[in-house]
Amino acid sequence: MSTTRNLVLASVSALLFIPAHAQTIATIDGSEITESQLKAYALGRTGAEATPENREQLISQIGDLVLLSNVAQRSDLGKDPLVNAELELQRRSVLAQALIQDFVKRNPVSDADALEEYNRQIEEFPAPEQFKASHILLDTEDEAKAVIVELDGGADFAELAKEKSTGPSGPQGGDLGWFEAGAMVAPFSEAVSQLENGKYSTAPVQTQFGWHVIFRQESRKAEAPAFEELKDRLKQGMEQQQFQEYFESLKAEVSLEIK
Repeated sequence: MSTTRNLVLASVSALLFIPAHAQTIATIDGSEITESQLKAYALGRTGAEATPENREQLISQIGDLVLLSNVAQRSDLGKDPLVNAELELQRRSVLAQALIQDFVKRNPVSDADALEEYNRQIEEFPAPEQFKASHILLDTEDEAKAVIVELDGGADFAELAKEKSTGPSGPQGGDLGWFEAGAMVAPFSEAVSQLENGKYSTAPVQTQFGWHVIFRQESRKAEAPAFEELKDRLKQGMEQQQFQEYFESLKAEVSLEIK
């Protein structure tokens, strides 16, 4: 019941703050429903303006809200301090959202600004290195050392992995594919990072999963996402940052006095 009540309050509140001089498109219980109210209601409910297909349905829904609010206003509910407090908070919420939207509209982030931020982030946070590696997982350090001896003697890494590895990648010759170092547990990541391409670890590497012999096949720099992929997200983040700075400047000029 509380959720329904809050929804009605929010919807009615939003409708009440549309200019009264807007074009009237319907009436109910002595109250007018305006084109602006329909637009506000449709945007709030569907995220888009009313269409010929849903226009009548939306107007009907507004009519329901207006009727209910009129009845409430004529009853003692219209004098309820809590109801009026909620309506006032809704009014201020609508105004606050309007201010945010107006600020963003008046302070747009250009493609050039977004590209500058993109380049800054690419430079500050370069794409991580990726590795293509295989491993042989064993239960004991001695078993891992024995595998290294076999490798030193010319044994094939993939065949040893198929034969001896207890890990799920064993049947695939221990192949782990491409990954970023941070995707693995720390001891494994450190060992892979320190190896050269085409080399295997000369000492067993212990993790919580057991003892590893690691073969680093290749490495490469991960490709950063293209600017066009990130442009909209960058702009949104920059707009939010701009408004936050503006908001902080407003707060610096006033103080909240709690009594």
